[in-house]
Amino acid sequence: MQSLNLTSQALWLALLKTPRLGINQFNYLSSVLPDPLLIFRMKPAELTYYKLSEQQQAFIATINWDDYQKEVDWLTQQNIEVLPISSPHYPSLLKETARPPLLLFAKGDLSVLEQVQVAVVGSRNPSPYGERATALFSEQLAQAGVVVTSGMAIGVDGIAHQACLRAGGRTLAVMGSGFRHIYPKRHLSLFDQITNQGLVVSEFFPDVPPIQYNFPRRNRIIAGLSNGTLVVEAAIKSGSLITAKIALEEGRDVFAVPGNIFNPMSEGAHHLLQQGAKLVCQTDDILEEYSVITTPPPTRRKNNLAAHQLLASVDHDTTPVDVIVQRSKLPVEQVLTELLDLEVQGLVAAVLGGYMRID
Repeated sequence: MQSLNLTSQALWLALLKTPRLGINQFNYLSSVLPDPLLIFRMKPAELTYYKLSEQQQAFIATINWDDYQKEVDWLTQQNIEVLPISSPHYPSLLKETARPPLLLFAKGDLSVLEQVQVAVVGSRNPSPYGERATALFSEQLAQAGVVVTSGMAIGVDGIAHQACLRAGGRTLAVMGSGFRHIYPKRHLSLFDQITNQGLVVSEFFPDVPPIQYNFPRRNRIIAGLSNGTLVVEAAIKSGSLITAKIALEEGRDVFAVPGNIFNPMSEGAHHLLQQGAKLVCQTDDILEEYSVITTPPPTRRKNNLAAHQLLASVDHDTTPVDVIVQRSKLPVEQVLTELLDLEVQGLVAAVLGGYMRID
């Protein structure tokens, strides 16, 4: 992809910094000017005719273009692209939303933006069941050729990105900060992996830190970029539910993984199911919504232990060993031996407090 020339990049950065200049005013300027960037080449007296406020006029009159050129130089050195909304490469799904960002900063493989995307979002403190479900769906979506999109946060976001990368797929991360502030710090290595095997984007100027106000804005981009949003585990009041709500408002698909009714982290997904989200038990439940995807996810290997009374005694949430012994009515020594066999077969996982069924 051919980058914008440096002068154009500096003008777009200045437009992004112009106080209170959002998509509505940009659209107005686009309707009355051949190019909205012309406001930076006008005399102060001319700006009034284009409905620019006094604050905006004062900002334009005092721009130090050297500062913007330095920023352009830094972006170029970091291999960070500037994608303005007028670019033919700006993601079309995002452009169709009610409040698309005027531009995106992007690092990595821009072709990711042209592929089917499913956002995978959820709790920052998922249960072992939530972790397993996130990894399984993300891995199989990746193997089916779907881009897994998330917010690079700890918890479900990070697990989704990592599972996609392990599967050799492509993943997209949307940051709630600028590129000078990679957040969270523990995901610096993950950031590097994503930029090498996918794409990281942000609507924020590079020097913007990860403040709380930024994350609902980030969530609207996650929903706006994606064909559908999958919620694994989330509380009723959470950023994941905000993302799902925005997806619904934009007419996008919303999927939810059912969970334990006693786990507060399942309340958000169950609420979405009550509101009409599609219940997802396997990856095919998502893929069947997108006919452009032809590669099916791998089928999990079946095993004749599936009907074993011991396996039937293990829940998909943490099940203590004494409960498994009581249910199976088998000697504790035999239970421990056969649990190890089931773990080797990939049908259960040893977790803190017992075992969890993952078939």
